[in-house]
Amino acid sequence: MAVPLPTDGTRWRCTLCGNLTRFDVTRRSKVVEYVHLDLAGAPTVEEREVLSESIESVRCRWCNAVDQIELVDRPGANA
Repeated sequence: MAVPLPTDGTRWRCTLCGNLTRFDVTRRSKVVEYVHLDLAGAPTVEEREVLSESIESVRCRWCNAVDQIELVDRPGANA
């Protein structure tokens, strides 16, 4: 089940328990990163460009429901 990303006017809600705030999100991303290594060899990502990204699943942290997430309006979004 594809789960759409929330927008400025929407947010996620679990259809089973009503949770609005805690979710585990599994994403698939393809990125290009510029990695800078210091002299000791420790890496730091200095630039990151996301080429593509999709959400594979969303799990509710409260009731553990998988892919039971819907988009609902955010309070005051239409004001």
